[in-house]
Amino acid sequence: MAAMGELARPRALFLAGLAAVYIAAFGSLYVQIPGLYGREGLLPARRVLRLSGKGLWEQLRDVPTLLWLGPRLGLDTEQGMELLCLLGMLAALGALLCDSLRDCLVFALLRMFYLSLYQVGQVFLYFQWDSLLLEAGFLAVLVAPLRLLRWGSPAWRPHDAVTFWAVRWLLFRLMFASGVVKLTSRCPTWWGLTALTYHYETQCIPTPGAWLAHQLPVWFQKLSVVATYVIEVAVPVLFFAPLRRLRLFAFYCQVLLQVLIILTGNYNFFNVLTIVLAFSLLDEEHVGRWLGRPRRRQGNGWPPSLGSVLGTLLELCTYGLLLCWTVHYFGLELDWDKKLLDSKVAFTYHEFTMWLRTVTLPLVGVASLSLSWEILVAMYRCACVRGCFWKLWATLQWAIMATATVGLFAVSLVPFTYIEHESNGKLWPGIHQMFGAVERFQVVNSYGLFRRMTGVGGRPEVILEGSYDGHSWTEIDFMYKPGNVSAAPAVVAPHQPRLDWQLWFAALGPHQSSPWFSALVLRLLQGQPDVIRLVQTDESRYPFHARPPTFLRAQLYKYWFTSPSEASPGPAPWWRRQHVQEFFPSVSLGDPTLESLLSQHGLKDKPPVRRRAEALLPRLLSSVRRLCQPVSGPALLWSLYLVAATAGLLRALARRGPPPARHKGARDRGERNGARGTEGARGTGTEGTRGTEGTRGTEGARPEGRQANKKKK
Repeated sequence: MAAMGELARPRALFLAGLAAVYIAAFGSLYVQIPGLYGREGLLPARRVLRLSGKGLWEQLRDVPTLLWLGPRLGLDTEQGMELLCLLGMLAALGALLCDSLRDCLVFALLRMFYLSLYQVGQVFLYFQWDSLLLEAGFLAVLVAPLRLLRWGSPAWRPHDAVTFWAVRWLLFRLMFASGVVKLTSRCPTWWGLTALTYHYETQCIPTPGAWLAHQLPVWFQKLSVVATYVIEVAVPVLFFAPLRRLRLFAFYCQVLLQVLIILTGNYNFFNVLTIVLAFSLLDEEHVGRWLGRPRRRQGNGWPPSLGSVLGTLLELCTYGLLLCWTVHYFGLELDWDKKLLDSKVAFTYHEFTMWLRTVTLPLVGVASLSLSWEILVAMYRCACVRGCFWKLWATLQWAIMATATVGLFAVSLVPFTYIEHESNGKLWPGIHQMFGAVERFQVVNSYGLFRRMTGVGGRPEVILEGSYDGHSWTEIDFMYKPGNVSAAPAVVAPHQPRLDWQLWFAALGPHQSSPWFSALVLRLLQGQPDVIRLVQTDESRYPFHARPPTFLRAQLYKYWFTSPSEASPGPAPWWRRQHVQEFFPSVSLGDPTLESLLSQHGLKDKPPVRRRAEALLPRLLSSVRRLCQPVSGPALLWSLYLVAATAGLLRALARRGPPPARHKGARDRGERNGARGTEGARGTGTEGTRGTEGTRGTEGARPEGRQANKKKK
């Protein structure tokens, strides 16, 4: 039953990678909880969980979160969130370090913790990668083995290929939808292949690599958009290819795209999570080559078999078809005079929508055939299990997991077909009802990243300014988002500064569309330290650390990357900017405009008086919070990863162990006895030879002989 272990290593990589992503998710949120959700934060979490006289089960039904249990532990909502983040970090770190903790029960707890936070996170947690993590976390519960119980086995089980297939289906939905929505949005930059000429400078938090990528020639930027379409629309179909080399080709295409995004943008843990999902395309042999322990494949001799020849021809035909498809539909032409490769979209919006309508349901059919094959193969493996009892036990597990995977696949068709509404309407009504029943638990979700390219006429950026007299204004620089034109773009991944991200969205419209912005102005006027730490962890760099400003306003600017040819006195600026208009009027505490906005958005309620913590748990949480206050999000996350890497290195060295020490006297006696055995070999034939090889007739050589036997073993 060698085939049963063909995905054990990819599964281990997936679970370890997901544990690393959970560390980033919990750790990044933990440092921001007081400023975002605290009693005097921007959007206090207590606003979501208001006591209404309902029972516990009714509360969990309406808002499924463990934070309802906080008052029973003597914790308010903010402290409950901190407790869940700390427990999540510890559990994820344990799962990353210990194989035995990569258990379905541990991943069930991790998902339960993050779902509880998501339910009260409001706008600061409503990102697609948060939903993606919740869905991937649910799949990890099905994929991970049950090791914590004594009867659980960490070995690869017959049905595991079925549940692991669901990870591949999630990756397909993510990538295919992300490519399709770029064209269905009718965004002129995506249709004109010029999106990347704006993307690098207009994304939320660019990296220094984004400035370099922005300087590339336009023809290369357009060719990069074509490559993005190919990787996101055409290549994902190969996820279900029967040939492993086609799946490996698809894997490396996805990894290449995600690595390039990581180098040019700060998208927290999203790109790493996508790579973790792509591990479902690997097999045991390929991961073994990475680890230096490859497994030999049968039938690699010469001449090759007929199946091997046909597989190679099919693979070459696939590559050729993919190349011809790209050249035809994107009009690739080589201009020898200008020495560039020109490209353009060679189809219309109507043709694309007709194509999408034609292929959506057939793609569902291809996925159904792939899942059916995995289920049948798993059933055959169950039949091959030895022993009547174990065969029945394996078959029962197969039936349960296959049913769960098929149900999950059916429910996921509802959000997947959102890309084509006519196909969505053809689904069985019962599937829509099933999706409605599980929607609030974030089991399956719809995706579609970078639907439209914003900031075509310049990157909009909100700049806060404070003043003591209303005449002399000082800009308030944030740690991560662009502000000072001479400051280099930050590198903060896998941390996500959620206030900086929301400020990027706020700049795309009026401040009334971002109700939390009025709360930000209020907290800065009050000088709330928890909110100030969202702006600057080191409060000495905050221009109003000594005394809060009397007046506060916000201006809207347009930002552009500079070019290498632009010269200026002093340090070379990374940005150039132009003032557009006032974003938020000048206000002070008690200003009628500010009070009206706060009342309009329900942000004017006074926080309840916090009683002095007498229980052990609240005091412990307060101590941990004081200890972590000076630490920034990136520093906390990379410290945890450094601890994990160090522990892994020490464990690897301990497994190797020091070489066995030999006693000098015993070695000398062994050499002398060996010499005697050699002399005996001269006089006798067979017996002398035995004395030379094992020196069995001498007492002093016995320790050496035992060590030699251990080495052979």
